Amino acid sequence: MGRATHQPAIDAGLSSAYPHLRQYVVTHRDDLPADPTVTVVHDDPVALVRDLKGEDGLDVWLCGGGHLAAQLADEVDELHLKVNPVALGSGIPLFRGLDAPRQWTPGAVTPLPGGVLLQRWTRA
Repeated sequence: MGRATHQPAIDAGLSSAYPHLRQYVVTHRDDLPADPTVTVVHDDPVALVRDLKGEDGLDVWLCGGGHLAAQLADEVDELHLKVNPVALGSGIPLFRGLDAPRQWTPGAVTPLPGGVLLQRWTRA
C-alpha cells in the first residue's frame, strides 16, 4: 500500500492496519512508526512485487492507492472491486495516471450486504 492508504491506521494510533499479514508501505518519507509486520519501501515497487510474486505462498494484495496501482499496473492479474450503490461527484481513480489502457475480463459477481457488489475481473 501507499503511505496515504496506511495513514488512517497511524491516525488511529496503530502502527499496523493488518498485523496478521506481511505489509509493505511504499513511501519516500521516513517517519512511519516501527512495526515488525510493516516493511517500508523507498524504491522500486515493481521490483518488490515481482520478487513477492516469485515466492511460494499466498497472493499479493494491493490495498488502495491509485498512484501506486498505476505504477504496478503491469503486475496486476486480478481486480476485486466493491461497487457501492452511491453516486458521488468525484473520487480517487483506480489507476491514477495510467500510461495506456488495460483490458479486463469480467468474472464472478458476489452480492454483499447493503446492496454492495463485489466484482472480480481478470487481465484480458
